[in-house]
Amino acid sequence: MQYLLMIYQSEAEYGKIDAATGKKMMEEYGAFTQSIIQSGNFKAGDALQPTTTATTVRVRDGKTLTTDGPFAETREQLGGYYLLECKDLDEALEYAKKIPFQNGSVEVRPVMDYSEFGYESPAETAAKATAS
Repeated sequence: MQYLLMIYQSEAEYGKIDAATGKKMMEEYGAFTQSIIQSGNFKAGDALQPTTTATTVRVRDGKTLTTDGPFAETREQLGGYYLLECKDLDEALEYAKKIPFQNGSVEVRPVMDYSEFGYESPAETAAKATAS
């Protein structure tokens, strides 16, 4: 089963990190990423630009509105993610505990299994379309 590990951290706190600490953190993330690639669990993952670069699209009563910035003001912002293939939630949680973030949280959420509803996943649909 696939699990999305969403890494949340305060952008304000992250902005206070000095260059040496930032370099060390990037090295730790690099080592962690290499370990999950080598284990065969890695499917995707990346860091995100700050929320100041975000655009939010809202649809209300059939009208679309776009605004600069994130949807909600929160203490922690989504800073990155890993998509992993894991045998179960326990394995996904073990990987989440190893992510080298500081003063934040990791939300672990299973990816929907479309086959339970008689459908194929968007990834399966895309793979078929590109194979044709």
